[in-house]
Amino acid sequence: MQNRMVRGILSLCLGVLVFSLQDPLVKAVSSGYPVTEVMATRSIVALPILILLVHADVGLPAILSRRFGLLTIRAFIQFTSYTMYYLAIAALPLADAVALYFMAPLFIMALAGPYLGERVSWRTLATVLIGLLGVVVMVRPGAGLFDWAALLSLGSAALYGFSQLMARKIGDTESSTVMAFYQNGAYLIGAAMVAGSFHSAGITHAVHPSLEFLVRPWIWPTLADFLKMAACGFVASAGMILLSQGYRLAPANRVATFEYTGILWSPLWGFLFFAEVPRSTTVIGAALIIGAGLLALNSGLRKSPAAALAATDPA
Repeated sequence: MQNRMVRGILSLCLGVLVFSLQDPLVKAVSSGYPVTEVMATRSIVALPILILLVHADVGLPAILSRRFGLLTIRAFIQFTSYTMYYLAIAALPLADAVALYFMAPLFIMALAGPYLGERVSWRTLATVLIGLLGVVVMVRPGAGLFDWAALLSLGSAALYGFSQLMARKIGDTESSTVMAFYQNGAYLIGAAMVAGSFHSAGITHAVHPSLEFLVRPWIWPTLADFLKMAACGFVASAGMILLSQGYRLAPANRVATFEYTGILWSPLWGFLFFAEVPRSTTVIGAALIIGAGLLALNSGLRKSPAAALAATDPA
């Protein structure tokens, strides 16, 4: 049992590390290509991998689920969440964008009461408030340095949290691989629809980096940039396998805290690839957010299903 726990923790930590590699890849192409082109390329590359995973896990007929509607709604919520997250990456330092995104576990715990009917203790609400304090420290409203892209990262975390609560409702009949397949499909279809809408409207330029990343028209990528976009598909697939393995080997409420190791990698990638040095307020705010999440996950909430869901999965 102890060996399974160790292997589960190692798998999860490695999965978080692998997933974090998407962030510098996306940021590297954010100044020359639209986010829709990046997501479409990523989804096309991941599609055959996910088909094989579904076939090996539950069989391809499982894709034709009776809960098609809920799976589709959840998939497009995830599409919106990750689009917002990628747009935030285009304008914010990686450390800031990722730290704000790690409010997701706290959003999950706060929303578990009204959505799932679970009892939410005052300790849970207190940890959410601590996390929000960390957000205020990081974004520094009124200091003249606030970038509204921070709201994109927070909005992404809230939508991701809600999609995970939806996963709990449909997880009794749907496998994680089927949900990932629907999510990948929403990325591809959603990216094509958004790009087509801006093209039809003739909107091709914006001033803010996040909006420019959204409306910029598609162009034929260089080989190097295409490989960066395509690598996101392999990274996402490998990360999903590792995270699934981690939660399969060990109880979710025991390993979920190790999701926060992801906040170690983004400042490193930002420093190595983009010469970004985290501000002191970023470090303090991130520490408050992480501390709040760890406090919640390691408290009496261990027995709550919402605590087991409070793990981020930036697929």
